[in-house]
Amino acid sequence: MKSLYFENDLKYTGDELTSHWIYRNFGILGDAIVAFIGEVDVARDRMIDLSEAIDQSYIFSPSMLNFIVEHFDHDLNLAIYRQRLLMVCIMEELQQLNISVTRRGDNLFVHRGKLSISIATATAVSTLIHVGLNINTEGTPVETIGLSDIGVTDIRALGENIMMRYGREIDQIYDARCKVRSV
Repeated sequence: MKSLYFENDLKYTGDELTSHWIYRNFGILGDAIVAFIGEVDVARDRMIDLSEAIDQSYIFSPSMLNFIVEHFDHDLNLAIYRQRLLMVCIMEELQQLNISVTRRGDNLFVHRGKLSISIATATAVSTLIHVGLNINTEGTPVETIGLSDIGVTDIRALGENIMMRYGREIDQIYDARCKVRSV
């Protein structure tokens, strides 16, 4: 699994959940995960989660550690499993930092504050995942907590470790498929 931590701030608007976004913007072809920091501001018409759009919700954070994942297959169920796997990878990485994190479905919480947003979707050629971890929470529409609130200071190291952990899991799943014989 190819990965890249993008150094510059990049605003997430929802437009990033399109096929080949990683290739068009970073030249990485094939299955990949990219991390970057930036404001998250998703307009209702760009929301992938229809329940949030129907509820008239909005998604905003002044600063998040964002992950975009693209796999070139069409299975939305598999994408949702991968989304949950990525959330577990993030949770395990935070636990390595002695942070008590709980997962409810595809979201992470520290105490009662929501740390993450996440979504999986499918395009005509690929499946995509977006996960955002709050860094700062001023102006968020729900009770949130940020990485800065829980003592995470090296955001880049966290992002790179999460990408490495996720990539390792994906590679190990592939290897596990290849080593079994047919019965």
